[in-house]
Formats: sequence, C-alpha cells, structure tokens
Amino acid sequence: MSDYSPLKGTKGFKRILNATGYSLAGFKAAFQHEAAFRQILLLNIILIPITFFLEVNAAEQAVMIAVCLLAIIVELFNSALEAVVDRISLERHELSKNAKDMGSAAQFVALTIIFSTWCIILFL
Repeated sequence: MSDYSPLKGTKGFKRILNATGYSLAGFKAAFQHEAAFRQILLLNIILIPITFFLEVNAAEQAVMIAVCLLAIIVELFNSALEAVVDRISLERHELSKNAKDMGSAAQFVALTIIFSTWCIILFL
C-alpha cells in the first residue's frame, strides 16, 4: 500500500514554497474581502505590542499573544466557511444560516477568550 495520492502536490522544499504561496494568497484574500478579518488584525496590531510594555512574565505574555493570534485563526476559518457556503448557493437556507451563525459564534468565543485571559492576567 502506497502513501502516494495523485491528488497531492509536490514534496519536499517545493511543497513548502507552494504552501507558503497559498497561505499568503489566503491572507491577501481575507484582508481584501473580509472587514471582520481587518478588524481582528487591527485588534492584534494594538494588543500584541502592548504586551511588551506590561509587567507580566514571559509565560503570561506568550498566553496573551497566543489568544490574540487565536482570533485571527478563527476568523480565517469563519471567512473560509462563509465563502464555501456562498459558493454553494446564495439562496437563503436554514443550514447555511446555521453554518454562518456557528462560525460567528466561534469568533465570539475567541474574543471572549482574549478578554477573559487579559483580565485574569492583568487584574487577578
């Protein structure tokens, strides 16, 4: 049995280069077409540098930065989910609404994690 799939791309360094290009294209598409992504990015541009001026230890700083980056990851998945739903059909459908609402709920949870983590580290 072979691990090779004809649907897979190249291997080795070429694969890493290709994957990097796809990732950069994904960031570009999200930035150009998704206002929510730009808002989360702005939040990160503000919050992450602030961590370098707070009196927190390295582990706390790492957690504060990680939860901020988590919101970017969630927004990328949410935007991808919305794009797939819209690609399938722009017709209003309960399942499409549920999928988009769940993506939004995931981002709400990510933002809640940022808020609660920062509050716990800074005020407790």
